[in-house]
Amino acid sequence: MPRRNRVIIPDVPLHIIQRGNNRLPCFFVEADYLVYLDLLRIAAEQTSCSVHAYVLMTNHIHLLVSPQSCSSPAAMMKSVGERYVQYVNRRHQRIGTLWQGRYRSCLVQDEQYLFVCQRYIELNPVRAGMAAHPLDYRWSSYPANAYGEANSIVKPHALYSALGNEPSECQRSYRALFQEGMPPAIVEQVRHATNRNAVLGSEEFILQMAIASGKELMPRRQGRRQE
Repeated sequence: MPRRNRVIIPDVPLHIIQRGNNRLPCFFVEADYLVYLDLLRIAAEQTSCSVHAYVLMTNHIHLLVSPQSCSSPAAMMKSVGERYVQYVNRRHQRIGTLWQGRYRSCLVQDEQYLFVCQRYIELNPVRAGMAAHPLDYRWSSYPANAYGEANSIVKPHALYSALGNEPSECQRSYRALFQEGMPPAIVEQVRHATNRNAVLGSEEFILQMAIASGKELMPRRQGRRQE
C-alpha cells in the first residue's frame, strides 16, 4: 500500500525519521555526526524550522521540529541530505545513495504528545541497547533539554519553556519525565504514525488536521516496524 503524502501545518510539531539505505549505516566515524549536526543547524536556520529534539543513530535519524511554513521541512531535509551525502561520499570514497528514499514524518499534537515524542526520540539509544541512560549517548538533544548543555541546534518549544519559571526548573521537570519508561503501546503508536506519514494525537486533533489539510489522516494498522 503506498504511503500517504506528507501533511505539514505551519507551527504544528513534526516528527521526522530518515533511514540509511537498506538500513545500512549513514554515520561511520565521529566526524560524520559532527558534520551532520552542523549541516542541520545551518539548514534549520535557513528554512525556519525550530528543532526541539533529535537523535542520530548509526543508521537513521529522528528529529522533532516546528516549521514556519509548509515547505520548510522538505527544504531542510533536502539541504541536509544532499550536502551530507556529498561529504560522506567524498570522505569515505564511496558512490551512490546513502538514504532510503524519502523521509517519513507525522504531525504531533503538542499538548498531549509533544513530550511523548521527545522522550521517544531521546530514549531511542536506550531502546536499541546502545546506552543505559539517554545522557550516556552523545548524539542527541537530551543533554540540552535535560541539563541545559549548550546546543545551537535545539530551540525549546513553548510547552518546554512552560515547565518552569527558570531554565533550571524546566530542566528538572524535563528530567522527571524520564524517570519511567515508555509503555510499549505508546512506543508503537509513535512508530505507526510516523511510518504512515499520519498524525500522532487524539481523534479530535486528527480531524482538525484533516480539515486544515483537506486530506484523510486516520491511520490504518499495518505490520510492525521497529525503530
